[in-house]
Amino acid sequence: MKRFSFKKPKSDLILSFTVFFLLLFGLIMMSSASAVVSYETFGYNNYFLYRQIVYVIVGLVGLVIAQKLPYSFWKSIALPFLGVSFALNVLVMIPGIGVNHGGAQSWINLGFFQFQPSEILKLALIVYLASWLDAKRKDIHSFKNVFIPFCILLGVVAGILMKQPDLGSLLVIAFSMISIYFVAGVPLIYLGLISGGGVMATFLLIKAAPYRLARLMTFLHPEQDPLGVGFHINQALIAVGSGGLWGRGFGKSGQKYTGYIPETPNDSIFAIIAEELGFIKLLIAPILLFIIFAWRGLVIASHASDFFGKLLAFGITSWITMQALLNMATMLSLVPLTGLTLPFISYGGTSIIVSLVAVGILLNISKYQAAS
Repeated sequence: MKRFSFKKPKSDLILSFTVFFLLLFGLIMMSSASAVVSYETFGYNNYFLYRQIVYVIVGLVGLVIAQKLPYSFWKSIALPFLGVSFALNVLVMIPGIGVNHGGAQSWINLGFFQFQPSEILKLALIVYLASWLDAKRKDIHSFKNVFIPFCILLGVVAGILMKQPDLGSLLVIAFSMISIYFVAGVPLIYLGLISGGGVMATFLLIKAAPYRLARLMTFLHPEQDPLGVGFHINQALIAVGSGGLWGRGFGKSGQKYTGYIPETPNDSIFAIIAEELGFIKLLIAPILLFIIFAWRGLVIASHASDFFGKLLAFGITSWITMQALLNMATMLSLVPLTGLTLPFISYGGTSIIVSLVAVGILLNISKYQAAS
């Protein structure tokens, strides 16, 4: 008979130190990757770095609060949290409220700060889905009561995010939702239906917007149109290739000085890191650190004291790990460009703050591990 005992509440130290080193590494690389664009835009080198430090401090405060809150709190606010996040993602599409950047209407301008509601939606959906599937645990195989509502929710999310459009966030959210559903015990045939529907939806999205087909063709043939649609990925590949095994040295990126890589503090920071540090150092930071993050997250999920905690921990881990993997893969031309940030490292207030709050939740779950 399985017995549950609880250790004295103590959060996962390995995860804590891993996130700390990712943040420290991110700030160090931000000081280099953003220096040129910061000087050209604002007249001094450290504009992005100083703001990122503020975001990290706010995020760490959020982490501490979330770490102290019992994770059951999030279950109690799952529905209103989701409702607010949906409302914010609708607001971005209202002229005068939403801000367009890089062709995506994905930000809300508060004057002193712009935030991206899709980042909040990632956490809200994971919290809600973990709570809902926990309540539906005995009915998890039901086509009518679970599968259909799950698909409707996924469809609503897809509609909202593609209206912005924010395909990168949609991919991460869809992966996280399907991962939670899988861990909850969904029949494999349902996963097959979801996958088939995803392929059809992707085809329709490409057909509806020719620029997506252009991105796909650029991914398949990056050497074509190197000064047009292939410019970004070709310059990123040059940066990665220039780094070689040992890198050109910290602060010595040639691509950031020429200004050829767009969004160097944001989506493209991994390419600058690869150029300056090289492949060998990349294996230590950030790649090894993200592997450790995924490992500890899965350990926490597998030893969670209840089903809700298990689903919540797995959802948070899959979200952050998948986003990191996609960001790095885009800079290596392993997948098409998606416009995703590298968690804990790329510049961005909403991403940093929400991710650190999610880590705080994960650490709280780790305090209450069930021992057999």
